[in-house]
Amino acid sequence: MGIGIGLPAVHPDPDMSIVDWARRAEERGFAALGTTDRLVYDTYEPLTALATAAGATSRIRLITTILLAPLRANHALFAKSTATFDRLSGGRLVLGLAPGTREDDYSASGVDFRRRGKLFDALLEQATQQWQGQGGIGPHPATAGGPPLLFGGFTKPALRRMTTYGRGWIGGAQGVDNFRAFLPRVRQAWQDAGKAGAPRLVATAHFSLGPDAEQRLHSRLANYYTSGTYTRESIEAGLSTPEEVAREVAAYAEAGCDELIFFPHGGGLEQVDLLADAVGL
Repeated sequence: MGIGIGLPAVHPDPDMSIVDWARRAEERGFAALGTTDRLVYDTYEPLTALATAAGATSRIRLITTILLAPLRANHALFAKSTATFDRLSGGRLVLGLAPGTREDDYSASGVDFRRRGKLFDALLEQATQQWQGQGGIGPHPATAGGPPLLFGGFTKPALRRMTTYGRGWIGGAQGVDNFRAFLPRVRQAWQDAGKAGAPRLVATAHFSLGPDAEQRLHSRLANYYTSGTYTRESIEAGLSTPEEVAREVAAYAEAGCDELIFFPHGGGLEQVDLLADAVGL
């Protein structure tokens, strides 16, 4: 199972260098750098943050887990931007996509929250065609056919998008039990669609390590998850000791996860080394 680490992009410390973080993560052997996505919150824009990290690294993959795709209302521009990113990063971009559940992000964008599913489908159709060279809009992505797509969500439309356009599924940071419980539906949908092989399974988790880690983690998660279906589960699933991290890695590996990405909450650059030590890198 691959282990990734998120960028310090949620309520970011202005003195924290994403360049230093990305370089250290690559040096310590992490497989990927991840970002989350909110609009109405103090977060870095995901593709911009990952592009900064891409310029400072050469090997580590760059994954959005997840990007709120329907907010990118200019679908041709989205396809061009992500193809450019993929080309300039040497084919390291992986796009984890979902519509999101917070209406305030859509209200602030002037995008109809009730139409987000239809907008998402239209974006996927435009982007995949454009990445394949249709419509005369370049550049061609480094990855043939476009960056690999993963889809988040626990709904039938999420599974439909996964089997139509995707390489796999991303589970939210609500703990391994939630992840494990949905896997039969993911695998059955993949099989029913006649897809070859098996879907790639990616999971996410929240962590903070070192002095005062539990207090720091709980405070930040409680602020971030002010509402939503999985608010309590997400807060309770946060990891604040090396032992908890190690147990989580073992549990996800046993469940069949292909890659687990840990998102930091507070602390400094030492969090990269503390997590690397906890997972055995």
